Amino acid sequence: MDFRVLGPLEMLDKGRNVAPTAPKPRQVIALLIMRRNAVVQTNELIDELWEEGPPVSALTTLQTYVYKLRKILVRHGGKGLLHTRPGGYLLEIPNSSIDLHRVEGAATEGQAALEAGNPARARDILTQALYTWQAPALVDVDQGTLLSSYATRLEEFRSRILELRIEADLQLGHHRELVSELKSLVLTHPLHEHLHGSLMIALHRSGRRHEALEAFRVLRRNMIEDLGLEPGEELRQLHQALLGDSPVGPPFEARQTLRPTPAPPGAPVSAPHAEPAPAPADDVAHEPARQETPAPERIPPTTARAAPERHATPAPTPTPTSPVPVPAELPADTPDFTGRADALDEITAHLTPDEPHGNATRVVVIAGMPGVGKTALAVHLAHQLRHRFEDGQLHVELAGSSDAPRDIMDALHEVLHSLGVPRTHIPEGLEERSKLLRSTTASRRLLLVLDDASSLADVRPMLPGGPHCGVILTSRRRLHGLAGAQNVDLQVFACQEGLDLLASLIGRQRLEQESEAADRLVALCGGLPLALRCIGGRLAAMPGLPLARVADQLARSRDVIAELRLGELDVKSGFDAVYGRLSHTDRAAFRLLSMLPVDSFSTPTAAELLGREVPVVERVLQCLVNRYLLQVVHYDHDGMHYAYPSLTRRYARSRLDATLRRPARDGRSARGPHGDRSEHGRCAELDNAVTHSGGHAAVY
Repeated sequence: MDFRVLGPLEMLDKGRNVAPTAPKPRQVIALLIMRRNAVVQTNELIDELWEEGPPVSALTTLQTYVYKLRKILVRHGGKGLLHTRPGGYLLEIPNSSIDLHRVEGAATEGQAALEAGNPARARDILTQALYTWQAPALVDVDQGTLLSSYATRLEEFRSRILELRIEADLQLGHHRELVSELKSLVLTHPLHEHLHGSLMIALHRSGRRHEALEAFRVLRRNMIEDLGLEPGEELRQLHQALLGDSPVGPPFEARQTLRPTPAPPGAPVSAPHAEPAPAPADDVAHEPARQETPAPERIPPTTARAAPERHATPAPTPTPTSPVPVPAELPADTPDFTGRADALDEITAHLTPDEPHGNATRVVVIAGMPGVGKTALAVHLAHQLRHRFEDGQLHVELAGSSDAPRDIMDALHEVLHSLGVPRTHIPEGLEERSKLLRSTTASRRLLLVLDDASSLADVRPMLPGGPHCGVILTSRRRLHGLAGAQNVDLQVFACQEGLDLLASLIGRQRLEQESEAADRLVALCGGLPLALRCIGGRLAAMPGLPLARVADQLARSRDVIAELRLGELDVKSGFDAVYGRLSHTDRAAFRLLSMLPVDSFSTPTAAELLGREVPVVERVLQCLVNRYLLQVVHYDHDGMHYAYPSLTRRYARSRLDATLRRPARDGRSARGPHGDRSEHGRCAELDNAVTHSGGHAAVY
């Protein structure tokens, strides 16, 4: 296994991140990794997890976390890595398995090359080391006192590497390349003397002395207004040297604190350092048209905060006077989001791979039946990954399954405006807007969530143009045909996941007191997350209501689907929307097929019921499968076998019953000879309802 802490916490098994997603287990494994091959005391772990004061069950809870971590490690070939020791735990991993150790070796090698008078090699090595950082160290881990100290140390270490890399750049005479970087940094850090001194040097060496003097004037004004202080002596001496057009020598240049120069796409840019590096023994290389003379003492570092993390891109950096907006439009995350661990890991690995794969935008299609939790998963995932898409996160509701789907032209207009395109500059045509979107996003790291798409025609014009963009798409139908897209068929909850969701809504203790009734509720809800939320919300509103009573009411109900409603949560409306978009023939088949066996039925069986040829019925069945109204359960010599999901079958039967209750077209009653709704009457009504017009079975 490979462990990574320089950015998001990752535990990689054959390229797949298997790190736990729950916050506190992530804290535990992060601290064990940082203290690898050494015992971490139990009290240290407890203090890290519960700074405000540990609960009574802290030790037991910690043991549970360790047990789960050990299971993850064993499952992925890490048996024997996590040991229990007297008073604590020890994670035994080789140094070569952690990215920090590899970067430490690169830093040592780069510094040695620099001191040996080989700045070009030093710059290459140190630049590669800096690329290892995907974001601030342990960025997605909750940090207590211990982890915060480690994260701070790692950021200081990165600053040290950055300083060595800058020193190599200066020896190579790369002043002009640094100007735009430094201008952006001083805007973010208006009181950082060292950064301003670096900018003044770079501007002076680039033949822009007047701008260098202006940079000093702006810094001096800010310091006087905000701090009541003048710039330090070293910076004032640098200012006097520039006023006299005196050469600025190596002592200043060899100790600059800058961001790295523009790097290949995908490489993170590191933050400024907090402590200067020693100057090399030899002077920097001289350029033919430049004289080098000694300068005053170096500018001392300040304690300013690091600049925001940005990833370098091929496109030019926007100027400070016209900043590119960074939209953050994601809906609120679900506070009690439950389950889907495998899906989260799978999608995360696709959207944020360790190595870029080509120049295509990465797309994930999350599809499934109504109420299965597609939007909840997409939004939760987007929040987890937002730090990896720092140029913005957009959310567009396409409403493809509603009676009033979103116009794609309007959706494109909204997205372009969110990305900073003035409304007057947005073209009129669909193709022109799509091209502008691809151009605008070509060099950005943008995450786009397209919710409830009905077809690929809705999707293609909305796809960004950058290889570092990501798209999460949800739909109530299978959308095949997007090359390179990852398709995730979201299924209903297994029993344990359904119980976990109920427990998050009504409390674990109440659930365990009526465990048998809780199992029944999950089964009656078909494991559908939306249905479970309706039932859980009702139980949460009535703490004294027994779970068994609710389960009995659902079991006795003639229309379970109608019972699964709470406020704006409504299971039936989701099914109605999908059913309403079926063709007349497909709706008829959907109703009639609910009369077949519950466990499964084959294509020939369905063809016999519908009175149609097998190839025709196969197309109808495939349509229902693509709409997630049927599912393929297995194959045999008869071909595919199909079955309804539990709640879907109940919905289909309710539709069939409603159709049979309507008067027949020829005026015959569906009631028996005595006016009762007898079996004879039902059969007569079915005979009348099922007609064969040109061989098509239809229920009217």
